Amino acid sequence: MSNRYTLNYWPIPFRGQFIRYVLAHAGQDWAEPGPEAVDALRVAPVGDQPLPMMAPPMLHDAEADVWLSQMPAILSYLARQHGLMPEDSRRAALTDKVVADCNDVLDEMTQSGGKRMWDQESWDAYAEDRLPRWLAIFEETGRAHGLTREGGTILGTEQPVLADLATACLWATMTEKLPPLARIVEDHAPAVLYLSRRIAARGPIAAMRAEQDAKNGAEVWCGGQIEASLREVLGA
Repeated sequence: MSNRYTLNYWPIPFRGQFIRYVLAHAGQDWAEPGPEAVDALRVAPVGDQPLPMMAPPMLHDAEADVWLSQMPAILSYLARQHGLMPEDSRRAALTDKVVADCNDVLDEMTQSGGKRMWDQESWDAYAEDRLPRWLAIFEETGRAHGLTREGGTILGTEQPVLADLATACLWATMTEKLPPLARIVEDHAPAVLYLSRRIAARGPIAAMRAEQDAKNGAEVWCGGQIEASLREVLGA
C-alpha cells in the first residue's frame, strides 16, 4: 500500500521536523525522497514545479493530489486533515500564531538562514534579550490559553493538537541537539520545556526521532556553517 504523503525535505530535524511530528502523531506513514531528488525539485524552473516554491519543505498529499510548500501552510493543512486544529476560530487563529512564532524563532536562531554567522558578542546579546523574550511569549501563551495540569501549565488539551506539537518540536529538538540551550529554556519557560519533553517522548514521535537519529546521526540540527557557529558560541 502506497503512502498518502510524500515529504520533500532534507534529512535534518529543522523545518521539516515539524511536519514529521504531526504525521507521526496522526499515525501516518510517509515517504521522503533522497536529498538529490529534493534538490532537483528545489532548483527546477518555477513553471516546472508542481507548486511554485523557493525551498523545501514541500508536501504532496497523493490522495487529494494537493501540493503545498511553506511549513506553516503544510502544518495547517495536516492539522485540519487529521483533527488537530481547533474548530473555534479564535483558538484556530491562536494555533496559527504559535506556528508563526516557531517559524520566527527558527529564522532568528539561524540568522535568517545563515546570512550571518554567530559570534560570541552577538550570541550573548541575543541570549540575554530576545531569546528569553521568546521563551516568555511561549510560556505566557500557555498560561493564558492553556490548562494547568500536574507538572506545569501547558498550551493545549490532554491530547496534543497542532499548537502543542509545534511548540514541542521547536524546543525539544533544539534542547536535544544543542544541550546548552536547555538551561536557558528551563530558566525562562519551565512549563514549555515540560510540555515539549512530554510530547517528544510519546510513542510514535519518539519512534520517529529514534529512527531518524539512527539513519542520519543524532548530532545535526540545521546543518551548515550557521550550526557550526552556533555550537561554537554555545560551547556545544
